[in-house]
Amino acid sequence: MLQNSNATANLAVKDLEKAKAFYEGTLGLSQVGDMGGELIVYKSGDTLINVYHSQYAGTNKATAVTWTVGDQIEPIVKSLRSRGVSFEHYDMPGLTLEGDIHVGDGMKVAWFRDPDGNILNLVDK
Repeated sequence: MLQNSNATANLAVKDLEKAKAFYEGTLGLSQVGDMGGELIVYKSGDTLINVYHSQYAGTNKATAVTWTVGDQIEPIVKSLRSRGVSFEHYDMPGLTLEGDIHVGDGMKVAWFRDPDGNILNLVDK
C-alpha cells in the first residue's frame, strides 16, 4: 500500500531559530520550506525533514533520523565534531567504540543529538 510513497522525517524542537542554526549551519541542510514560523522543511538527499515547534520536543529516547553516508562516516564525524557536535557513546553488544564511531559486524555507526535532544545518527551502510 505505501511501498511506492515517499516518507518524511519529523523532528520536534522547542526553539526554531536554534534548530535552524543547527540543521543549516552545523549539518549543512538546505531549507526548502517554511510554514509560518512553526515548521521548517529541509532537504537531505531525496528526503525531506520537517523540523517543527512542539512542547514535546526532546521526549523521544530513540533514534529519530539516520543518514546513510557510506565510506564518508569518518570525515563527516570529524567535521561535525569540529563544529561542536558531541557524539553519544553507548555500550552495545557486538559493537566496539573507536573514537566516536561504534564498529562491529561489518557496520560503522555514530550517534549525536540536536539541541533539543533528538537522537540522530550516521551509518556507513
